[in-house]
Amino acid sequence: MALDPAKLPRHVAVIMDGNGRWAAKRGLPRVAGHKAGVDSVRAIVRAAGELGIETLTLYSFSTENWLRPAEEVGELMKLLSWALNKETLELDKNNVRLSAIGRLEALPAVVRRELEGAIVRLQHNTGLNLVLALNYGGRQEIIDAANKALAAGAKSLDEETIAGNLYTADLPELDLMIRTSGEMRISNFLLWQAAYAEIHVTPVLWPDFRKEHLVAALEDFQKRDRRFGGLSAKP
Repeated sequence: MALDPAKLPRHVAVIMDGNGRWAAKRGLPRVAGHKAGVDSVRAIVRAAGELGIETLTLYSFSTENWLRPAEEVGELMKLLSWALNKETLELDKNNVRLSAIGRLEALPAVVRRELEGAIVRLQHNTGLNLVLALNYGGRQEIIDAANKALAAGAKSLDEETIAGNLYTADLPELDLMIRTSGEMRISNFLLWQAAYAEIHVTPVLWPDFRKEHLVAALEDFQKRDRRFGGLSAKP
């Protein structure tokens, strides 16, 4: 099946799962899997831009990830800081913009500094919008949106008010969520946004995920009959 450029999802999100299992299969420490996962991020960001995806959101570090062993969390933060510093030139060459969602204030200062620097450097680019979900939790996002609305003087809350105060308020509606490693759950990721998103699960572990796997997910998406609670548009 050839992809139809007119039917591409505007906003794709990815739960990048399986780094630890990838490393364990090779007798390597978990951090080796996370490092290998950076190569997949680079490949998929490039591929998404080439294919014409407007927004790509990557679940990079969840609020629950702080519960992992302190040594692993420390290595993840070092890797994140290193990747932001190293990959910004590549992103700039590929006309990629960068933004981030989550409770960013809780990230280590060095990570925030690299993140803010990369966002500023890439802010005038006009291609793919790469969104990193960092210290992100879907339930926490909804709570933060409600509190933001109330602090701004809202007397009551409705869907429009909540949606307008989410971290993703300025992003297109989520069309497609991809999860690697075969797990059948969305793990507190974009809970509000995923209400009518299509979900594609692949057994491929994240460090092995490449352009052909993204294309397969997009082909699957284009076969779906998106009814949004209504009747089928197909005969």
